[in-house]
Amino acid sequence: MIGNQWTPSLYGPGVNNWDISLMKNIRIKERVTTQLRFEGYNVFNHTQFSSINTAATFDPSTGQQVNTAFGQLNGDWGPRIIQIALRFTF
Repeated sequence: MIGNQWTPSLYGPGVNNWDISLMKNIRIKERVTTQLRFEGYNVFNHTQFSSINTAATFDPSTGQQVNTAFGQLNGDWGPRIIQIALRFTF
């Protein structure tokens, strides 16, 4: 406890992240195969904020909170990423 405030009183935003992977193995000869792979990260492109500014700064003479960015979202986890790969094994 810090004073009369519950310790984890500030929670960050939730995460809604869907990563999907699809692959197809194709046999060409007895010892030669090909793999086609499709991978998507954050497929539905939900905005996901990573942190909140929790630095409360107070003016010692007035006791007023002077950090104008306090409580604002200040980072994200980035947009959708899609990659396609082709792999030969022999």
